[in-house]
Amino acid sequence: MSKAHRGKGILDQFAHGRGKCPVCERSGVKVLYEQEAGGQKFKICKICRAAIKNGKKKLPVVEIPAPVEAPKPAEAPKPAAETPVAAETEVKEEAPPAEA
Repeated sequence: MSKAHRGKGILDQFAHGRGKCPVCERSGVKVLYEQEAGGQKFKICKICRAAIKNGKKKLPVVEIPAPVEAPKPAEAPKPAAETPVAAETEVKEEAPPAEA
């Protein structure tokens, strides 16, 4: 029988499904199997998948950095009528000049 279609399913993936396994750190292996740990999904190789399943290896624990709090918005500038400088000028304009 012909073997022309062997591996056809991974041809559309990046680098034909090959990369670096985050568990064993080997490069150039097929990382086709998704494994979830710590809320993140990792693609691992076939050997590490079997070792994790049998309890011989563990997925690397990747700590997610704490979310950065957004800075507090600056206070809106006061309208010109409420600023102390504007209030002083209004007072001076309202007072009639003293005549001698």
